[in-house]
Amino acid sequence: MSESLPLRWGILGAARVNERLLPAIVGAPNAELVAIASRRAQAAAQTLQQYAPQQQHVKCYDTLEALLQDPQVQAIYLPLANHEHAEWTLRAIAAGKHVLCEKPMALNVADIDAIAEAAKQQQVTVMEGFMYRFHPQHQRVQDILASGVIGEVRSVRASYSFMMRPARMYRLAQDVNHGGGAMWDIGCYAVHSLRQFFNTPAQSVSAIANYVDSGADIATSGVIDFGAGKFAQFDFSFARARRCEYEIVGTQGGLKCHIVWQLPGDVPVISWWTEDGKFTEERLPPANHFQLEIEHFSRCVLEQTPPALSLLDARENCQLIVAALQSAAEKRLISL
Repeated sequence: MSESLPLRWGILGAARVNERLLPAIVGAPNAELVAIASRRAQAAAQTLQQYAPQQQHVKCYDTLEALLQDPQVQAIYLPLANHEHAEWTLRAIAAGKHVLCEKPMALNVADIDAIAEAAKQQQVTVMEGFMYRFHPQHQRVQDILASGVIGEVRSVRASYSFMMRPARMYRLAQDVNHGGGAMWDIGCYAVHSLRQFFNTPAQSVSAIANYVDSGADIATSGVIDFGAGKFAQFDFSFARARRCEYEIVGTQGGLKCHIVWQLPGDVPVISWWTEDGKFTEERLPPANHFQLEIEHFSRCVLEQTPPALSLLDARENCQLIVAALQSAAEKRLISL
């Protein structure tokens, strides 16, 4: 499919994440926001007024179907509830739209396989929305690792947490099988960020979790075995002080990314050390990873190139999350 600049976007839902994504679409030079929809009356118009009041020509719909039927919309950003992601991604694909689906793309591997097949048939681009990966600090991490300064990667630890506010309690309303809890909300970041530092598939996972009455996990920790003595530890919670970091330990030193979830004005900090006593702390220029994600996806569609995060990546992430949830529920090691 040949597209023309800029790529015309529609937002399928008035979720809170629009605080970041809606201005990102407006700000991206190769993107144009043309529509937003919500199933709540006037919610689309209110969201637009709240986050981009200067945008006067954006259509606001009170049904999701109406936006999918809009021929002006070429690409969809989908921030609905976790358990709705797969269904509405498939509906958007069927309508011929490209889709950037907020993480997690689906709650099971079969749905991701269905999405991949549908995207292939309709010849549209689909990507899971892990915005953090588009921040330049992570490429800098990869450059440091490639230099060999900390040796061969042996272990990675990812820690993500924040204290749950009353306004966010909806994240615990559903059990884990329906997309509720810490794993599907912030644990997917931990698993995703760990995986990028190993060049082999995970072999097994072991996890433990603390659940609330709904069956949602409020805190989960675990270990992933990548074989050959390479391990990854994850730890995330809705009941601990804010953390969003990962740390890599190699055969000759270690490296830490201090703030993974960057706000546009934050100054990224990466530090690394070596066995021979060297210590370096780098401060990088601020960047808006939400806008960089939108620019990347728009460029992929316009230039007909594959996105940085493939549907195979989404599949492997989902497979590992499901296995970790099974391990926590059954209190045993799960082989992959």
